[in-house]
Amino acid sequence: MFELKIVTRFAAAHQLKMVAQKCENLHGHNWKVEVRVAGQKLNSAGVLVDFGELKKHVAEIMTDLDHRFLNETDFFNDNTPPSSENIAFFIAKSLENRLNGDGIKVTRVSAWESDDACATYISEY
Repeated sequence: MFELKIVTRFAAAHQLKMVAQKCENLHGHNWKVEVRVAGQKLNSAGVLVDFGELKKHVAEIMTDLDHRFLNETDFFNDNTPPSSENIAFFIAKSLENRLNGDGIKVTRVSAWESDDACATYISEY
């Protein structure tokens, strides 16, 4: 099995309900996102997937999040609040849709809301 990891960033605001009182206020983060994909076979160039292609897909997903109030996006709402956990899940599922089952699976996505706090979605591979 081969695994690749890329790191990207975006800035966004969110508001969480029913958590620590401080987080219920509108606030923002400079998010760091780590994305890992894996697969069994390398292509004819000897790579799982070109890093440039992977980064392009992730950059497209970041445009849906960057400099946005996440609570007002199509994916996040009262039933799916924009927590770190749900942000990681959203990125993982969005990337899976873009990879179209080319034998490459998203294995995990970590959404860091600060230097010392993150949530990770781990795919059932």
